[in-house]
Amino acid sequence: MLFNSRTFLLFFAAVYPVHLALRRNRRAQNVALLLASLVFYGFWDWRFLGLLAASSGIDFFTAQKIHDSPAPKRRKAFLVLSLVSNLSILGFFKYFNFFAESTAALLRTVGLHATAPTLSILLPVGISFYTFQAMSYCIDVYRGELEPTRSPLDYALFIAFFPHLVAGPIQRPRVLLPQMANERKVTWDQVNAGLFLIVWGFVKKVLIGDNMAGLANPIFDHFRDHRGLDVILGALAFTLQIYADFSGYSDIARGLSKLLGFELLVNFRLPYFALNPTDFWQRWHVSLSSWLRDYLYIPLGGSRGSSKATYRNLVLTMLLGGLWHGAAWNFVLWGTYHGALLVLYRLLDRNPEHLEPWSGKFSRGRVLAKMALMFALTVVGWVFFRSRSAGQAVEMFSRMGFGVSEGTRDLAGTIGFFASPLLAMELWQYRTGDLLVLTRARPWVLGLAYGAMLTALLIFGVRDSVEFIYFQF
Repeated sequence: MLFNSRTFLLFFAAVYPVHLALRRNRRAQNVALLLASLVFYGFWDWRFLGLLAASSGIDFFTAQKIHDSPAPKRRKAFLVLSLVSNLSILGFFKYFNFFAESTAALLRTVGLHATAPTLSILLPVGISFYTFQAMSYCIDVYRGELEPTRSPLDYALFIAFFPHLVAGPIQRPRVLLPQMANERKVTWDQVNAGLFLIVWGFVKKVLIGDNMAGLANPIFDHFRDHRGLDVILGALAFTLQIYADFSGYSDIARGLSKLLGFELLVNFRLPYFALNPTDFWQRWHVSLSSWLRDYLYIPLGGSRGSSKATYRNLVLTMLLGGLWHGAAWNFVLWGTYHGALLVLYRLLDRNPEHLEPWSGKFSRGRVLAKMALMFALTVVGWVFFRSRSAGQAVEMFSRMGFGVSEGTRDLAGTIGFFASPLLAMELWQYRTGDLLVLTRARPWVLGLAYGAMLTALLIFGVRDSVEFIYFQF
């Protein structure tokens, strides 16, 4: 069930009045939301409801055992049980064929005959997101940073809550679980912000992201038919597509949650205004990057050891972050590329402009130049991400140049047309430091903005319900 579908609109139109009618009874609200979430997830494939229930049940049980066990070894044993269970399920469904085929290919390179034992495995939607969320719950309990909930209902809703279930943001238990356990009251500020996030999320996805997909896909899918500036513009179109698509989903998820009385983590903070890789990962897919920092990079040693150890930890964390996105070498290359950027910037650039770029301590030209460079490096990374193989990425880079074709002007004009509302809104948000700045505008300004956005969606929005990119992860 896609957010950008009539089915979901009917679904939410049925769920929301029930949720409001039960506002005086938190437990009844949670039951209704859990049932709605199971219907939402089962709409994709009802067979995976059992997998979701099994994963949730294991972590609910092990977290209580971790908390109640006095012996450190026993606590660690239950933590290992949780981690092994989660990673085994994730590994089987997402990575079995990848590692089997990669191992067989490696054996063939050394002269050994090998055939990969592949299986026809359907990837459960959202498995990477809810698995990481469940793991953080048990780890936090083990660390003594969180009391385990004793309510199976609250925990099940924490995992299955439909706005974030299939594509995040990955929620921290310390943030969302208390909201499940306490009374909720929907305020006008939440409704105001929620409506803006939903409408703006649809503009990002349906108006910008899906139209950019129509430009990027032909170039990436038939890259040998293109060269020169067209290839660069194709990479730029995908750069805008993936951001508009994924941040659009996150905005809609946050907006729906606000209407229901919940607050989800902000997942994007204007990432294409970043000045360096560290700044970028504090702005892009924040729920994943902060998860990797807290549960992988820091336990590996973080920056506490030697410089070489720090660089190793950075590259390994980003490599695994790339692999999180999918069982393919292009994601491994993309993650390694970003790990290398983090290391290079630590070696070559020690000026923290991103902490206070416009304070007057640094020249505007320098700040803008660093912003442009980081954006260009990000575009390069997206070529690795979108390509189906390392060979395709290399060939696409070799085909880039400043030669033009008959369609170059139209391609550039179309990108500029659909990118302009995104640039205008984000410049306003960036200058004010407020992602919800439009909601604080005068009523007539807000009305004109909503009218313009809805009109643009009706006239230029893609009619088909196109799946969000991150559903595949």
